[in-house]
Amino acid sequence: MDLQGIKQRFEIIGNSHGLNRALDIAVQVAPTDLSVLITGESGVGKERIPQIIHSQSLRKHNNYIAVNCGAIPEGTIDSELFGHVKGSFTSAHSDRKGYFEEADKGTIFLDEVAELPLSTQVRLLRVLETGEFLKVGSSKAEKTNVRVVAATNVDLQVRVSEGKFREDLYYRLNTVPIFMPPLRNRQDDIYLLFRKFANDFAEKYRMPSIKLTDDAIVALNTYRWPGNIRQLKNITEQISIIEEQRLISGNVLKTYLTGAETSNLPALSKKQNYDSFASEREILYQVLFDMKKDMNELKMLVNDIISHNPDVKVNDYSTRVVNNFEEEVKIDKIKHIYHDEPVRRNADFEEHGEVVEEVLSLSEQERELIIKSLEKNNNKRKLAAEELGISERTLYRKIKEYNILK
Repeated sequence: MDLQGIKQRFEIIGNSHGLNRALDIAVQVAPTDLSVLITGESGVGKERIPQIIHSQSLRKHNNYIAVNCGAIPEGTIDSELFGHVKGSFTSAHSDRKGYFEEADKGTIFLDEVAELPLSTQVRLLRVLETGEFLKVGSSKAEKTNVRVVAATNVDLQVRVSEGKFREDLYYRLNTVPIFMPPLRNRQDDIYLLFRKFANDFAEKYRMPSIKLTDDAIVALNTYRWPGNIRQLKNITEQISIIEEQRLISGNVLKTYLTGAETSNLPALSKKQNYDSFASEREILYQVLFDMKKDMNELKMLVNDIISHNPDVKVNDYSTRVVNNFEEEVKIDKIKHIYHDEPVRRNADFEEHGEVVEEVLSLSEQERELIIKSLEKNNNKRKLAAEELGISERTLYRKIKEYNILK
C-alpha cells in the first residue's frame, strides 16, 4: 500500500516532510520484527504509527494490543503485562493471562513506556532479549513471540541519566526510532486538519460546518499549539458547538487559544531546564522571573562596587535601564499577570532582596498548576493529566508529594 493509501485508511491528514518521513519509516520497518520507539510530544498522533506497522506486517492477522503504561497502577502492572498464577496475591483467585501472552504472534504497543517501574523494565528487557517471561507468583518461564512497539513523550536519554530508565532497555526499544513532529512544525497541515475536524463535527451534531476568515486562518497557523492535534480537535469542537455564527473571525478564534498573543515567540534557551513546564506561556513566566532576579542581583553588585569604590563613576544610563525594568514590569506571583503600572517600593537594596525571595519556586508553581488543572476539570485526574501533559500515575504521585487534598 502506498503512502496516500495509508493516510486514507488511517485518516491521517497532512503532507509535511516530517509526517511523511515518519509514515515512510513505519511502512519500511513493518515487515521486520525489529522493535520500534516512537517519540514526540503529547497529542501528535503517535498511536497511529503502531497500527500502521501492525497492519503492514506479517502479524496483521494476529492480535494487536495497545497498553497505556502510565494508566496502570504500579502494584498491578506486572500482573497486567505478564499475568499471574492463582494465589500469587490476595485477589488472585485464578490464573490470568497477561498482555504479552495474549499478544503471542502479534504486536503489543506500550504507550508512555517511560512510566514503567524499574522492576517491570527488567521483566520487559528479558522478553525482548529471550522471548521469555515469568508470571507473577510463578517460577516457570513462559514463551511468547511478540513484536514490541513503544512510545513516549519524554526524553528517555534524560531518564536514563537520572537513573529512572534502564540504558540497556532504551537501546533495545530504540532499534528503529520514529519521530512524530509537533503540529507547529506542520504549518501547512494545520488548516487542513481544522477543516477535517470542522466537517466531522458538523456531521456529528447535524449543523453547518464552521469556516474561518482570512485573519482567523493566520491566527490558526501562527499559534504554537502546545496540545498539538488533540488541542486543535478539542477547540474545533468547542467552536462548532458554542458559536452561533458559522464564519469565525480572528478575534473570536483567539478567545479559544490560550496565550495566543505570545504564540509567535521564538524558542527559548537558558541554563535552566524548562521541559517540565506545562506550556510555552509558563516558560515565558519563568524566564521573566529569572530576568527579574538577575536585574536585582545586578543592582546589588553595582551598589556594592560604588560603596567600596567611591571614586568610580557609573554611567547614569546603565542605572536607569536597571531601575526601569523594576518600574515597568510588575509580576503578580499568584495569578501570573503582568501590570503596566509602576510598583511602589523603597529605594534601598534590602527591599529588592525581599522581592526576589517572594518569587515562587518551581515546585510551588508546579503545585499551583496541578491545583488549577484539577479545579478546571472537576477533580477528574485523567482529564487533568492530559491537560498537563503527564501520565495519570505521575499526577497521582505529584498530588501525594505536594499534599494536595482533592
